[in-house]
Amino acid sequence: MAVDPVTTAASNPWANAGATTNDANKANMNYDSFLQLLIAQMKNQDPTEPMDASEQISQLATFSQVEQTIQTNSHLRSMLQAEALTRAGDLVGKYVQSADDKVMGKVREVEVYSDGVIVITEANEKVLLQAGVVFSNEPIKATPETGDGSSGDTPPSTDDPADDTMPDTI
Repeated sequence: MAVDPVTTAASNPWANAGATTNDANKANMNYDSFLQLLIAQMKNQDPTEPMDASEQISQLATFSQVEQTIQTNSHLRSMLQAEALTRAGDLVGKYVQSADDKVMGKVREVEVYSDGVIVITEANEKVLLQAGVVFSNEPIKATPETGDGSSGDTPPSTDDPADDTMPDTI
């Protein structure tokens, strides 16, 4: 039985944020199947050479470990989903600039999908959360050189010139 790794979600908490799974149900079905097979094996074993008890215990322990791993993955996935939803809610009301510097605006809503998160500005423009997306508590200004909020390698500026804090970048 294959156990799904958690590496994708761990490296990007936004990925698979809205995904749901029924691994626990699969584990229960497999556990029931395992017990049925074990009972059938015991019923049909050769009476002159019965199955070794330590082998049975080893099989049961191995299956129990797999079942616990599946349940742990399910709990971790739930925690990552809750974290992603909380973080998504925190973005509402902030200012966003897309990674390609084409979209800027105040975040009106956030949509969480199984394959990622999209923020929607007040102008109904959509920005996919990915590397390079910039968030700020203050409006992001477009610079005259580029007209898009960035000036080469420098981060976008905010309305408050006294604010020397850097905007958040994903």
